[in-house]
Amino acid sequence: MILRGSTLVFAMLAWLALAMAPASAQSQLYDTRAKQAVMIDAETGTILFSKDADKLIPPASLAKLMTMEVVFHALKVGRLTLDDEFTVSENAWRTGGAKAGGSTMFAKVKSSIRVEDLIKGVIVHSANDGCIVLAEGMAGSEENFAKLMTERAREIGLTQSVFKNSNGLPAEGQVVTMRELAMLGRHIWKEYPEYYKYYSIREFEWNKIKQPNRNPLLAMDIGADGMKTGYTEASGYAIVGSINRGGNRLFLAMSGLSGEQERADEARKMLEWGLRAFERTKLFGEDEIIGEAQVFGGEKSGVALKAAGPISIFIPLTNTNRLVARIVYRGPLTAPVEEGTPVGVLRVWIGDAMSQETPLYAAETVKLGTLQQRALDAMGELLVGWLR
Repeated sequence: MILRGSTLVFAMLAWLALAMAPASAQSQLYDTRAKQAVMIDAETGTILFSKDADKLIPPASLAKLMTMEVVFHALKVGRLTLDDEFTVSENAWRTGGAKAGGSTMFAKVKSSIRVEDLIKGVIVHSANDGCIVLAEGMAGSEENFAKLMTERAREIGLTQSVFKNSNGLPAEGQVVTMRELAMLGRHIWKEYPEYYKYYSIREFEWNKIKQPNRNPLLAMDIGADGMKTGYTEASGYAIVGSINRGGNRLFLAMSGLSGEQERADEARKMLEWGLRAFERTKLFGEDEIIGEAQVFGGEKSGVALKAAGPISIFIPLTNTNRLVARIVYRGPLTAPVEEGTPVGVLRVWIGDAMSQETPLYAAETVKLGTLQQRALDAMGELLVGWLR
């Protein structure tokens, strides 16, 4: 099973590869009351469901996922330790504490708090004051920390999200998408397994006040172990959730729901549907040649392509004939091409939604061709250019 060319469609077994799918393909599989939603398989990155997932909306408390990513990254690289302590400033106390009326861990002004306790306060209590204490302690100010959040978002592949503060309180220009929040959740799980465990803590006590985790999925006994809820008047109730059952883990992000109960119900239904309605299918094995890219001026006219490892995807148990795959690259490539050179990507669609994108690399070295070979390629490219 090899794909040849830059955008060729392939068929697998009895699946019919369709060049176009109807716009309603996703809604035929599932529907949700959420205005924006996306669900991905954690292991393969397959997008199992998508609905207006790239719309920019205010993040509310979901911004705290990015705050934690910055903190976890600092812990991982050694710039911070769990035993470091930060002081609660008057700004943190007034802006994020009980006086402000929002989510808080009831941190006392001028007290010192260990980083690990601040992490628990932010994750379990959704503590606005805990976020500000971390931001000021790590970057000197909320403004500086928000810049770090956006910079770090770009580093991990979030291209649209912009952060203006550490806690998600309303701020002009602060926006995220459901797709990028689901990606962020998966990233935190993959990169920081030793810290991801904090998201499953059911309750936490600070300053003699015990508060439960605000994530409704944790109490449902469905295998949920994260991550965060949020609400804004502009975009409604939202959640980023994760479930791990039977060796399968899914991440979900949805927003635009009318209330807490609807948010809990819709999140549970979609996650359980995702576990039931899909099966894992191996597309390509380790070091298997996936296709070929054209080469200009080489000793060969093409170079074999492969991925960094095996490629698997989760496909729906119904509508299996909606699988489409294409190799996409900017070509023809110019010789010489070294083995291991990044060339393009393999994109796989289920219906009208692109479900997976995997980088492809040259599986061999193609050396510079003879003068005659290069002349023939130049003539061929010139003719093709006229036809274009």
